[in-house]
Order: sequence, then structure tokens, then C-alpha cells
Amino acid sequence: MSLTVTLNGEARQLSGPLSVAAMLTGLGLDPAKIAVERNLAIVPRSAYDAVTVEEGDTFEIVHFIGGGNAPATVPRPQADAEHPPQRQDRPLVIAGRKYQSRLIIGTGKFKSYEDNARALEASGAQIVTVAVRRVNLTDPGQPRLIDFIDPKKYTYLPNTAGCFTGEDAVRTLRLAREAGGWDLVKLEVLGEKKLLYPDMLETLRATEMLAKDGFKVMVYCSDDPLMARRLEDMGAVAIMPLASPIGSGMGLTATVNIRMIIEDAKVPVIVDAGIGTASDAAVAMELGCDAVISNTAIAHAQEPVKMAAAMKLAVEAGRLAWLAGRMPKKAYADPSSPLTGLI
Repeated sequence: MSLTVTLNGEARQLSGPLSVAAMLTGLGLDPAKIAVERNLAIVPRSAYDAVTVEEGDTFEIVHFIGGGNAPATVPRPQADAEHPPQRQDRPLVIAGRKYQSRLIIGTGKFKSYEDNARALEASGAQIVTVAVRRVNLTDPGQPRLIDFIDPKKYTYLPNTAGCFTGEDAVRTLRLAREAGGWDLVKLEVLGEKKLLYPDMLETLRATEMLAKDGFKVMVYCSDDPLMARRLEDMGAVAIMPLASPIGSGMGLTATVNIRMIIEDAKVPVIVDAGIGTASDAAVAMELGCDAVISNTAIAHAQEPVKMAAAMKLAVEAGRLAWLAGRMPKKAYADPSSPLTGLI
């Protein structure tokens, strides 16, 4: 009697009737060194003699191998150090709108709205993040941000700073849309108050809810490349990994992860949180980021307007350096002048 079975993904003809033990012996396998799955159920080694092979059975037969063994893959073509690929200077486009400046600044922590407005002008930024808070009903005549920073001149980017659940974030942004008609928004859902790291499970939920509600969502997230990919799949229009904890000024602490996010992303990657000074912004841009957000580094500088101007230049220099392509690092000295023809 002939039996057709599937062994490790391949159809085989076997002469039956026969047991699992006989099948293994016929294949030249030592039953003591393998494991067998039959039709998605494990076959105990003690039952190999008792279990009969039936027509149409599917078997997986596995064993241990040295870690790291894998089928050969076609390597991604890479340019060598002498002939690197030329980088293209593509414009910054977020949700279909083109921006000249690659610096985004915040509107928190400044001593006054006047200081904020002067720093914004010095920065050359076209996008400002804005928080949504309750109106002070006891003093309705207080100054308002909108009186100093014109939303017709700058893109207001409502954010969800201070939100710890997806529902709170969605509610906040719906109010922002009602207040100003903005559908381009910045989502951040925090895990707890000490670290202000993003709660990625709540962030994923909120991204999905907001995308279904017609929002164009720029998402503050961890520096996890897999999470970044999932956010993009859910409809995020920009990925915003943190450089380091919000307001810490520690600069980039995860350059490898952010570089992997950049390599994989099809939407802008904007470094958010932790930028401390202009050199941090330059490093982020030299990695290949599309833009940088800075708030505390400017607002808490001794002279915010000067720091805003420095950030502008750093972002421009970092972008230009990325386009130029840095020289390869070397282990030893390499003279700049030729050694031939010395006097």
C-alpha cells in the first residue's frame, strides 16, 4: 500500500502500513535525537511504535542545530567606502504639505509669549507644538498664545502632552480640532510621570482611533524600530522617536535604533524629546532624520532667542553634512599631505 504524506513541507510517497518509528528508521533518523509533530500534534517519543502513519498526514521532524544557522539570503547591495551612494535632498513633506524648515519648536516653558514669539522667529521654524488646556475662567483677559503666534503664519501642531490613556488623547485632539480646525496633530501617550516615556500599547490604540477619525497623526514613540513600523502601518504620517527623556537635555542616547527606524520608514522621522543644545540637533540630522523638535533646550537656555538661532543653523548644517556623507572612520592616522617629494 502506498501512502502520500508531507514531510517537512515536501510530499513523499511511503510504503505502508508503517508506524512513526518505522518511518523514521526508513529515513535514516535516530528517534532519540529528534522530535516529531503529526498534524500539528506532538507525537511522544514513547508512542512512536504505536502511532500509525495515515494517508495525507503532515509531519514536522526537527532537531537541534547550532544557533545562528539560517538559510542563505541575498545580501543587500552596499556601496563601498570609495563609492558611496549619492544621497538625495528630498523636501520635508508631512501629510502632503511641504515645509522649508526642518526645525519644529514648542511653546512651553518660555517666560512669556513674547519670548516664545521672538525665539520662533529666530528659529525659522514653520511648525509649533501647542498644548490644549482649560480656559482660566477667573481671569479671561489673560494673554493668549494665538495673540502672539499667528496660526495663519505658522502651522499649529496640537499635542496631547499630559495624557496617559488613549481615550484622553483622542478627546483632547477632538477638542483641538473643534477649536482651530486642525487635523494634523502630535500624539503622545505617557506611561508614568517620572520618566515620561511613551506607553506604546496605549499609543498604538490611540493612533488607530485617531486615524479612523480622520486625523493626520505624528506620533511620539519609543526608539523601537518594530513599534515604529507598526505605527506607520496604522497610518501615522510621521514617526517621532525620543532622543532621550523629555526635558532631560541628554541628547541622542540610541543612535543605532534611530538609524534603523530611518532606514525602514517611508514617512518622515523626526527626533523628539531630549535635545539639549545645537550640537544634539546636528547629530540627529547627520543620522538622516528629516527634522528635529526642540522646546526645553530653547526655552531654558540663558538666551532663548540666540539658542533658537543656533538650533536653526545646527539643523541646516546637520542636514548638509548628511547629504555630503561623512568620511569613513579609521583606526590610525592618515596624513593629509602626500609623503612623496619631501624636501
